[in-house]
Amino acid sequence: MKLLIASDIHGSAVFCQSLMRAWDRERADRLLLLGDLLYHGPRNDLPEGYDPRRTAEMLNQRRDGILCVRGNCDAEVDQMMLRFPMLAEYALLSLSGAALYACHGHALGPDSPPPLRRGDVLLYGHTHVPAWEDRDGCLWLNPGSVSIPKNGSARSYMTFENGVFTWKTLAGDAFHRLAL
Repeated sequence: MKLLIASDIHGSAVFCQSLMRAWDRERADRLLLLGDLLYHGPRNDLPEGYDPRRTAEMLNQRRDGILCVRGNCDAEVDQMMLRFPMLAEYALLSLSGAALYACHGHALGPDSPPPLRRGDVLLYGHTHVPAWEDRDGCLWLNPGSVSIPKNGSARSYMTFENGVFTWKTLAGDAFHRLAL
């Protein structure tokens, strides 16, 4: 199974469309979204192409392939627009023999991690900065942001296939790889 992992769309129809093209290009089986789908939040500027309704329409067209967790900018009103569950605080997946905890990063995340065992993976967004770190035998991984990258990073996502995480720009250029 190939996963496309992304975070922080923040209602940008322009960059959501780019993410949908990346999904097609990658031929990923599922899209795992790490929160902050429709609203830009009070701390962020409006992203280019801000159109939450259009963003919701694009995501709903592919709802059968989307797994999602809630971000700090996601609310019940957003769930009313989306036809797939998106209000879970975290998801626990088992891939390639490892436990993958998927969360947004604002409640559970680097400052307040879930219970992790050696070999587990923490997937989180929220910071808008791609990251990969080994902490006590656990991988802490962030795909960056689809629409509002920070700290000079590119708009980005990750893939996971055959035990390998690959970070890519939204245009599809790989810039980091990490094997489980």
